[in-house]
Amino acid sequence: MNVTLRQLHAFVAVAVAGNFTRASDRLNVTQSAVSALVRELESALAIRLFDRTTRRVELTDAGREFQPTAEKLIADLDHAVHNVHDLVERRRGRITVAAPPLLAAVMLPNVIAAFHRDFPGVTVVLVDAPTNQIVASVRSGEADLGVGTFSPDEKGLVRRQLTRDSLMLFCQAQSPPAAFERPKWRDLKGLPLIALTRESGIRALVDYGYEAAELSSQPAYEVSQITTALALVEAGLGVSVLPTYALTSSKTRRIAANRLTSPTVSRDIIVIAREGHALPPATNDFLNRLQREATSLSRQIA
Repeated sequence: MNVTLRQLHAFVAVAVAGNFTRASDRLNVTQSAVSALVRELESALAIRLFDRTTRRVELTDAGREFQPTAEKLIADLDHAVHNVHDLVERRRGRITVAAPPLLAAVMLPNVIAAFHRDFPGVTVVLVDAPTNQIVASVRSGEADLGVGTFSPDEKGLVRRQLTRDSLMLFCQAQSPPAAFERPKWRDLKGLPLIALTRESGIRALVDYGYEAAELSSQPAYEVSQITTALALVEAGLGVSVLPTYALTSSKTRRIAANRLTSPTVSRDIIVIAREGHALPPATNDFLNRLQREATSLSRQIA
């Protein structure tokens, strides 16, 4: 059976108009074309839908039963096409973005606010989560985009670099380490370290820097959040090695920060999406805005 949309439209037009001539006017096609489409439909269904006389066209019992179904099929398709147009025009939709707490707080609020002003019908959901949860959420489709630093060994993902930042030494403003204008990793020898837990991708970079300087990275304190690490630094309990973006959370604190050298340890901040799944227009638009925001923030804190 091969029933076409044009046949359904022709049938419904005749059923409503009760006349092939009026139906052809309504569809803006010739009467012979409408007649042919109805005959094709009846042939495909193997049943008569109309009783035709020289004066009248009436629905058969089968035609009366089929009419509501045909009208619903047309309405459902029109609704589906309308929804797709809304998605294309960014009038509706939902975008879920997952990011670690610091990046969620620093990079995403302005992007979400501007996007909501321009496209109020699109809902943006922000999830602040650890890196391993972000990867799992993107892979499963729970999140459309994930922002952070991710291992290149992670499979099933597509990546786009947003920006790049470097590790910095954060210390109490009046402490001796604050006097280092260009601190080196070896300058951290003997200083109590306030480190992030190993669930953070930053911790692996810090361990690498310590190893490169042939130092032990045994922390005095281990915490999960960058804001907690900064509070401990401000209290004089030690120093911390954190990414450049931590500067945004330290501006109101009595903390000094300088980029660590010898070696310079950097990380790529990237956005990930599920491989093999095309992003809707609204999500692509959001991603482009996120790229511009990341570039702007990098210039501000450079």
